[in-house]
Amino acid sequence: MLRERPRARPLWLPGRMAVNDPAVIRRLLTTPGTWAVVGLSTNRARAAYGVAAYLQDLGHRIVPVHPRAETVHGAPGVRRVADVADVAGPVDVVDVFVNSALAGAVVDDAIAAGAGAVWLQLGVVDEAAAARAEAAGLAVVMDTCPAIEGRRLGLR
Repeated sequence: MLRERPRARPLWLPGRMAVNDPAVIRRLLTTPGTWAVVGLSTNRARAAYGVAAYLQDLGHRIVPVHPRAETVHGAPGVRRVADVADVAGPVDVVDVFVNSALAGAVVDDAIAAGAGAVWLQLGVVDEAAAARAEAAGLAVVMDTCPAIEGRRLGLR
């Protein structure tokens, strides 16, 4: 029997805002924007591939960010978060599909790029990076998936 993953629960960083605020999750998923999907490649077996397609179905523009800078789902890729603006304009959300040990550097890149939010995928947890992002004014979602949250909210 399949068990449904529990709803993303808010986490509170000491002296900071709530991470995984349900209103923020809803806003990010329902407001069309540009999502830099870090770790997205043409590998169909990776979760990033399916999640990126789901984001496109919701009306978001995706930009694959990967060292090979591959075109995925018809979207040209770039090598760094800093390069996203060159092909797509301002970044609304940086979606992080790298392991937790690498996530902090990606969050720092998102801050430097002026992103509005960072979304760390299931299993990607870096509380220090989340605190830096929040302190810089970014919305933060951590350890959950847009496809899971979107379906829970009744979106496609």
